[in-house]
Amino acid sequence: MPLCLFSGDDEMMMMSDADEKLSERRHLLAECGMDTYIDDQSDAARQQERHYYLLSELQALVKDLPSSFQQRLSYTTLSDLAQALIDGTVYEIVQGLLDIQHLTEKNLYNQRQKLHSEHRALKQDLVRKHKQALQTCKSHNLAVLKTNQRAETEALDQRVKEEQRMMDEKVVAEMDQKVLDQQNMLEKAGVPGFYITTNPQEVMMQMNLLELVLKLQQKETVSGSLP
Repeated sequence: MPLCLFSGDDEMMMMSDADEKLSERRHLLAECGMDTYIDDQSDAARQQERHYYLLSELQALVKDLPSSFQQRLSYTTLSDLAQALIDGTVYEIVQGLLDIQHLTEKNLYNQRQKLHSEHRALKQDLVRKHKQALQTCKSHNLAVLKTNQRAETEALDQRVKEEQRMMDEKVVAEMDQKVLDQQNMLEKAGVPGFYITTNPQEVMMQMNLLELVLKLQQKETVSGSLP
């Protein structure tokens, strides 16, 4: 018959002591943060894997840009951009800014179309008024009438031209402000390459960066790999 080191109540007592010690160790690990260490390591690995994936995708998308912009997009810039995209927050910010821009563009377009319609109606009314006046005008007053009508037409043309100019300036000013708003928001979000500037080359570079982000977002949406 094989011998047991512990038997009966003594064995049960020792097992109970071992359980207590194991519980104490677990408690100590939790107090030291060791229970979250493994989770943190796992999260870090997942983030590193996603960063590598995003960087690879960005490097592939960059090849579609003009060579002059490719040269300016260094590995570090693309790596920083990939880092900013990891949790998907930047995607949401970019989409929100894009939606606001589309609404602004639609609103300005509608305003311009409304103004154009008003001008067309004014011109049609003036032509009708002139036609009626010519039909009832006495011959000896015809020259004076035509001179007055020509002056009215020129005045209306000048008014239309001026109002169109003011509308165009308004459109440009509002779109310029939207660019500044977008630059400011993306800079605050920590997206590399974005800061407030009116330099045409820098603005074009930022547009290319946004194009990369939107293309990558679309690809991740289709593949279902968004975080």
